[in-house]
Amino acid sequence: MGNGVDPDVIERCKNGDRLAQKAVYDSLSSKMFAVCMRYMGDRDSAADILQDGFVTLFTKLDSYSGEGSFEGWARKIFVNTALMSLRKKDVLKQSEDVEAAWNVSSGDPTPIQNIGYQELCKMIAALPPGFRTVFNMYVVEGFSHKEIAEALEISETTSRSQLQRARALLQNKIKERF
Repeated sequence: MGNGVDPDVIERCKNGDRLAQKAVYDSLSSKMFAVCMRYMGDRDSAADILQDGFVTLFTKLDSYSGEGSFEGWARKIFVNTALMSLRKKDVLKQSEDVEAAWNVSSGDPTPIQNIGYQELCKMIAALPPGFRTVFNMYVVEGFSHKEIAEALEISETTSRSQLQRARALLQNKIKERF
C-alpha cells in the first residue's frame, strides 16, 4: 500500500482495537500536526485540530475503502477539520478587516533563495488566518480556486484576492528581511 499504515492495522482499528489506533496515531501524528500547523498558525490551535481530526478519523474509518493512500485519505480529514474550525471563526471576514491595517503592495516577486524552509513556514504561519488558509489550500494542497470557494463558502474572486494578498504580504515580509 505504501502509505505507512499496515492494512491489517486499519482493519483492527475498524474493530475498535486500541493498540491499533495507537499505532495509526503514532504513524500519522507528526505529519498531520504539520498540516494542522499550516492552517492554524499556532501550536495550541494545531494540537486541538489534531485531536479533533483523530476523533473524526476513527469515527469515519469505516468509510475508508482501502483504495488509494490511507495517509492521503487521512490528510483530507485533517484539512477539513482545520477548515471547519476556521469557518466557525469567520477568518475570511477578519482578513478583510485586517487588510486596511497592512500596507499591501503586489510589486515584482522577490527571490527567496536566501530564506530557509523553517523561516518561510514561520512567515506563512504569521499571515492573517484567511490569507494563510487560502494560501495553504492553493499553493501547498493544490486546490483550485473553485474548490477553495466551495470549501470555504466564499466566491472564487474572494479566493483569488485572498491568495494575492497573502503573496503580497509574504513578499513584503521577505523584502523587510533583506
